[in-house]
Amino acid sequence: MDRTARATAGGQVRLDEPAGRWVLLATVLGSGLALLDATVVNVALPRIGQELDTGLAGLQWTINGYTLTLAALILLGGSLGDRYGRRRVFMVGVAWFAVASLLCGLAPNTASLIAARALQGVGGALLTPGSLAILQASFAPADRSRAVGAWSGLGGVAGALGPFLGGWLVEAVSWRLVFLINVPLAVVILLVAARHVPESADPQAARRLDVLGAVLGAVGLAGLTYGLIGWPERGPDSVVLTALVAGVVGLGAFVLTERRSSHPMLPLEVFASRQFSAANGVTFAVYAALGGVFFFLVLHLQVVGGFSPIVAGTALFPVTALMLLLSSRAGALASRIGPRLPMTAGPLVCAAGLLLMMRIGTDPSYVTEVLPAVAVFGLGLSLTVAPLTATVLAAVSVRHAGVASGVNNAVARAAGLLAVAALPLVAGLSGDDYARPAALADGFQAAMLVCAVLLAVGGLLAFATIRNDPGHGLLEQEEPEEGRPESARRSHCAVDGPPLQPRPARRSVTDRS
Repeated sequence: MDRTARATAGGQVRLDEPAGRWVLLATVLGSGLALLDATVVNVALPRIGQELDTGLAGLQWTINGYTLTLAALILLGGSLGDRYGRRRVFMVGVAWFAVASLLCGLAPNTASLIAARALQGVGGALLTPGSLAILQASFAPADRSRAVGAWSGLGGVAGALGPFLGGWLVEAVSWRLVFLINVPLAVVILLVAARHVPESADPQAARRLDVLGAVLGAVGLAGLTYGLIGWPERGPDSVVLTALVAGVVGLGAFVLTERRSSHPMLPLEVFASRQFSAANGVTFAVYAALGGVFFFLVLHLQVVGGFSPIVAGTALFPVTALMLLLSSRAGALASRIGPRLPMTAGPLVCAAGLLLMMRIGTDPSYVTEVLPAVAVFGLGLSLTVAPLTATVLAAVSVRHAGVASGVNNAVARAAGLLAVAALPLVAGLSGDDYARPAALADGFQAAMLVCAVLLAVGGLLAFATIRNDPGHGLLEQEEPEEGRPESARRSHCAVDGPPLQPRPARRSVTDRS
C-alpha cells in the first residue's frame, strides 16, 4: 500500500491531499463500472438478439441474469466488506466483475451470455456497497461530506455518458465491446486500490453471515423470474407453475428465516416503521416502472423508430442529465417542506412522461416526440429519488441506516427484475416479436400504459402514507452528526436503484494488508 495512504488510514484521509484524491478515484471508477453496465447493456439488446439469434426471453434473461444475483446478494456483499475488509471485498468484486465481463464479451451463445451476466451480478454485489463504505471509513469526518458529494457528482457524469458510450460501441464496433471495455477499466481500479486505498473493517460486525437468507432470496426471485419469462412461450404448463410456486415458497422461507435468525441480513424490525415500509412500497412501484421503461424504450426506438444505437442511447441523456442537475435541489426542497409533496408529484410527472412516450411511433422526430417525453420523465424522476432516499434513511435509527438503504436498493432492483420478467407477458409479446416493428409497437404501448399506472400508484401511495415532516431527514445536514452516514447535497443519478449508504462509521481495523 502507498505510504501516504498507510499513514492516513483509519478515517484520516483528507480530500485535498494526494492520498484522498487516489481513494476518491478508486471509488468513483468502481461505482462507475457498475453504473455504466446498468445503462449501456439495454442499448445493445437488438444487436445481441440478432447476432445470437435469440428470442425476447433471451433478452429478458440478459438483463435479469445480472439483476437477479445483484438484488439477492447486495445485502450480503455489504456484510462481507464489514467483516473481511472493505478494500479486500471491493477488489474481489472488481476482479470478479472484470472476469465475468470478459466472459460476456466472448460468449458464443445466449446461454453462456446469461450465465456470465449472473456471475457479473455477483461481482456487482461485492463492489457496489464497498465504494461508499470505503469513503465513509477512509476520510476524516470534516471531509466526508465533500468526498461523498464529489463521488456522487462524478458518478452521475458516468451514468449520463453511459448510454451514449454504449450506443457508440455497438454501432462502431460490436455489442461485445459493451462488456469488454470493463476489463481495462477494472485493471486500473485494482492497481489504484491496491496501492492507495487503506483497508478498513468493522470489528463489531456479525461473525456469522446470513448465507441461508441470501440463498433463499435468490431462489425465490429466480423462481418467479423463470416462471414469468417462460409463460408467454410455454403457457402455464407444469414447469412454469412449479417455478412460480417455488418462487413464492422461497420468498416465504426467506422471510421466516430472517425473522428467526440471530444475524439476519435483512432485520425485519426496520419494517416496524410505517414510514420506512411506506417508502419501500413507493420504491417498488416506481422502480418496477423504471425497469420496464429502460428495457422497452431503447428497443422501441431502434426497432420501431429506426434510430441507430448511438442515437437511441443518446435519447436517454436528458434523464440522467436532469437528475444530475436537479436531484440535490429536490432533496433540499424536501428538507424544507417535507417529502410528501415531492414523492407524490414526482411519480405523477413521470407517469405523464410515459403517456407522452406512447406518441413515439415509426420514424419519430426526436425534438417533437422523443425529447419532450424523456424530459418530462427525467424531471419527475429528479423530483422523486432524493426525497425518497432521505425518507428511507430518516425513518430508521442511525445504527440501521446502512441496512435500510441496502434494503431499499434491493427492493428497487427486485422490482425492476420482476417488471422486466412480467411486462412482456402483460403486453402480449414473446419469441421474435421484439424484432417485428408492428408487434413491438403494440406491445410498447401496453407496457408504457402499465408502467404509467405503476407510477401513478406510487405517487398516490406516497400521498396516502408518507408523513410530511419538514427538516426530518438527512439531506439538509451540511455537517452530519458523528456516526450518521453522509448524504448531504448529493446528486442521485443512478436509474437502476436508489443510492446506498454505508453502515455508521465505527472505529475500524485498518491496514491489514
